[in-house]
Amino acid sequence: MHQFTLQHPEQGEITYQDRKRYLWLVSLLYPLIALSGIGLFYLTGNQWVFVVPLLTAYIGVSALDWLIGEDRNNPPEELVPQLEADAYYRWLPILTVPMHVLVLVIFAWFISSHDLGLPAFLMLTLTAGLYSGLGINTAHELGHKKPALERWMARIALAVSGYGHFCVEHNRGHHRHVATPEDPASSKMGQNIYQFAWTEIPAGFLRGWACEKERLTRQGKSVWHPSNEVLQSYALTLVLQGALIVAFGWIMLPFLLMQNFYGWWQLTSANYIEHYGLLRQRKPNGAYEHCQPWHSWNADYLASNLLLFQLERHSDHHANPTRHYQSLRSFPNLPTLPTGYSGMYALAMVPALWYRVMDKRVLALPHIAGDFDKVNIVPGRRAELEARYAGVSVQPHAAQEA
Repeated sequence: MHQFTLQHPEQGEITYQDRKRYLWLVSLLYPLIALSGIGLFYLTGNQWVFVVPLLTAYIGVSALDWLIGEDRNNPPEELVPQLEADAYYRWLPILTVPMHVLVLVIFAWFISSHDLGLPAFLMLTLTAGLYSGLGINTAHELGHKKPALERWMARIALAVSGYGHFCVEHNRGHHRHVATPEDPASSKMGQNIYQFAWTEIPAGFLRGWACEKERLTRQGKSVWHPSNEVLQSYALTLVLQGALIVAFGWIMLPFLLMQNFYGWWQLTSANYIEHYGLLRQRKPNGAYEHCQPWHSWNADYLASNLLLFQLERHSDHHANPTRHYQSLRSFPNLPTLPTGYSGMYALAMVPALWYRVMDKRVLALPHIAGDFDKVNIVPGRRAELEARYAGVSVQPHAAQEA
């Protein structure tokens, strides 16, 4: 096992072994689970096996989170520079990008070359979209890095689902306005996921375009300049998905439109659960306070964090966006999700259950303690929510340990 070592002038020798070092390889291989339904079809001839990758993503990963539990181990801060300089961790998300492209091409070929019923077509298309959405998560990790290789690989990953504006919008928009009413990518208490998606998806595109236009204008360039990062990724989408239409026929149009949208839905689902109801306070000068770990919902479940490049340690990511996935930290007393992202995605699809689980959890956070002035609430529903939760016992510790 690789060991990181430092001779500290005061603490003496500091050592650290990343027990997850080789487990991170599952992040690289996770996109290939999308192909399990096709493999099972060749074994059984039954088209209903195409549901297996969907069940794996929503139920199987949640079951693993429950069985394996949480991992709150943090590397020593003194060794983080060594950890982040290790090329092994750098190359895992980079090598994941070709996997996303490969999976999309295989799905396109399979759908075009087999006689499928409508249920099979829908299951395959949703599976392709779900795992293309996983590519947006890969782009999220890569898009925060400075080297040109990572940034280009992020654009390629986004091209798979046609979401080329994401990195620009996320880095320059969402991170700036996160956990404020001005951020369309931060969900508000009382807002269900369908209402959120209706506004967040188009607002994300508009904000990404506006941010890139602003950058190019400062450089004296037209928004249509070849260095426009949004256009670069969309051009890659045009090439990739256009080639699939040419190669496999017009059946690709409904397939690509649906798989793209379901990929977008995965990103929207993540945004919805990551900041629900959380609000940064304004300082006396009117500016918002600096983003802190308690302005994001966190989850330390080992299985899903391994699959998602530790996206679920979202609290540290937003407070320290330049930290690499392998060095993101767990903190005590954070807003904590009751399960990993897969389970929370499913819960969010049923708004009544979501509100039942999450609204009291928001109000019970130690820094909120039932104070609606400290909650990001959907406009027009404050009085209704205050009446609904009037007299509700606020027990911060019990809520967070649940």
